[in-house]
Amino acid sequence: MNREQTVLRLPVITEKSTHLKENKRTLAFKVAREANKLEIKDAVEKIFKVKVESVRTANCHGKVRRQGRFKGRRPDWKKAYVTLKEGEKMFEFSESL
Repeated sequence: MNREQTVLRLPVITEKSTHLKENKRTLAFKVAREANKLEIKDAVEKIFKVKVESVRTANCHGKVRRQGRFKGRRPDWKKAYVTLKEGEKMFEFSESL
């Protein structure tokens, strides 16, 4: 597996990300925690063959979960918001994966 495929983990499909996709030309991805903005931009451009305008990242903390008297914690993860350039065709995730 090459680096582009390990940087992008999953698309984030929520109400907020769907609204951003329809109105702001912005896609949301779950990415590798050690990935930086340049690596994310290159991965999106190579995999989906589009031009990227900007990348914003957010570190998300894992939730604390309980099962009876035992506590556990979900892992921390990183989210990236990728804005496409004007005129780029917006794609559906089911078409490209």
